[in-house]
Amino acid sequence: MKTTALALGLAIAPIAGFAQDLSDARIKELALEAIRENPQIIMEAVQLLEQQQAATQADAAADVLKNQRQSLEHDPNAPVLGNPDGDVTVVEFFDYNCPYCRRAMSEVQGLLDADQDVRLVYREWPILSEGSVFAAKAALAAREQDKYEEFHWALMGMEERAEEASVMRLAEEIGLDVKRLRTDMDEPEVQEHIDESMRLSQALGFNGTPSFVIGDDLVPGFVEQDQLEALVDKTRESD
Repeated sequence: MKTTALALGLAIAPIAGFAQDLSDARIKELALEAIRENPQIIMEAVQLLEQQQAATQADAAADVLKNQRQSLEHDPNAPVLGNPDGDVTVVEFFDYNCPYCRRAMSEVQGLLDADQDVRLVYREWPILSEGSVFAAKAALAAREQDKYEEFHWALMGMEERAEEASVMRLAEEIGLDVKRLRTDMDEPEVQEHIDESMRLSQALGFNGTPSFVIGDDLVPGFVEQDQLEALVDKTRESD
């Protein structure tokens, strides 16, 4: 064993000494020459990095699903629609100014109509604009007047962008006390909900809206009703 180690050391020593004699400029020059001779090295390196990042993110998301399921599905500070006692929970992260979220509205409504045992947990995740933040805070504040669901569907059905003026006009149209609404928007639980949405979405690796969590499945992007139903059925069968 000692003889082998000694031989290996003697073999490596010239290489190490050669490397030490190379200047940084020469090392870069040799690297560029290698890339010119074999350009696919770059693509292979990028693919390897992407695979490593995907694996790391998948591990992180699995950890969230395993250890933070309660925060994700049963946060008392998150609105619940559908059947509050349903056997399958669907969590949706959304932004009122996201066109795909607005398209998904009818798909989600269809799911709730078709399956009376679905709990729908909403995570307000305003990432597109200041108007999105204002709309999210207004919607969360509407809980104090028992009008979250009505206000939510109305905001999702808007043809114009959600901005302060359009949001408050809509609030008045559905009968909200707008003065009280503005006051309730500053309550700490409103910002706490948004902060928790930011934390959970980052931990799960979501980078856009809408994004869904259904059982152990992470579903980024627009999803049609039949796909939602299939994922709900899959979750129900695995429990």
